[in-house]
Amino acid sequence: MNYFQKNRKNIIIGVIATLLIAALVALWLQKKVIHSESDIEGVVFPSSLYTGDTLTFQDKTPFAKFKKWDFGDGQTSEKDKGIHFYNKPGYYNVTLIIDNKYSKSFPIMVSPRGIPKPKDSTVGVTKIDAQTQAMQYENIQFRALSDATQFTWRFGETGKIDAKDKLAIYAFQKPGDYTVTLYTEKDLEPIEHRIKILPAYNSMQDEEPTLDELYAKKDNDFKYHLQQIANGNSFNMHYNYLLKTYLCNNENAIVKVTDSKVNNFYLYCAGLQFDKNTVIQSVKLNFDDGMTCVTKVDINQSK
Repeated sequence: MNYFQKNRKNIIIGVIATLLIAALVALWLQKKVIHSESDIEGVVFPSSLYTGDTLTFQDKTPFAKFKKWDFGDGQTSEKDKGIHFYNKPGYYNVTLIIDNKYSKSFPIMVSPRGIPKPKDSTVGVTKIDAQTQAMQYENIQFRALSDATQFTWRFGETGKIDAKDKLAIYAFQKPGDYTVTLYTEKDLEPIEHRIKILPAYNSMQDEEPTLDELYAKKDNDFKYHLQQIANGNSFNMHYNYLLKTYLCNNENAIVKVTDSKVNNFYLYCAGLQFDKNTVIQSVKLNFDDGMTCVTKVDINQSK
């Protein structure tokens, strides 16, 4: 009896064991080296959304060395996770590409966002509480009747944004008819308010203004620019205007506010820009002997 015949049973068992081990090794290598779409651990949600909504994407594929997200709208990302926004409705195919070899797709439906019509058109609509007629240089209060939190006021005179508070105070420098515009984050359309500004005095072409009128005009002009600083508008522009026009560039000119200590002009204005809701009631300028430079400013203000 030869060796094979004597050890036939053991040889058969050894061959079967070898084949089984080889099969297990091959399966392990396939799982370790050869991958497919099912091995990609990427997710995208939600699968249905409206334009402007947030699409969230995330990938935790363990073997990935490089990944790329293609959102189907021309935008891509190489991040592990993040968010994306679609600006146009339609059907999109989000594709996750791993190591430039494997890919997985996620169908996304983006619907147009409709504008719901409120049952009561008066509910939730912002209104402006303000007078419809006022005088030139007069401090006018404009109050937003709204539950919004963000406000942008344009009073129609400067061409710029004039205030960003719920309660805004403004003094028109020129007479005329103005349209005040308010924007909030809760109103689809801007809110408008019309106001007529009358001249501070009758300026007849054949009559020259009196000396008192000229100084009153300077007082009001000075008050206007101080109020702009108090409202949080451009500090440098209004401060430098007053400094150059009236104070002869003297930052140490005296400022006296009712019931307050004497201050210099720079320190007063620096504090004014951080003191919210201050209303400048009146300003009285005091000139030097040559009537060219303001040496002292008397101010009445309130909150």
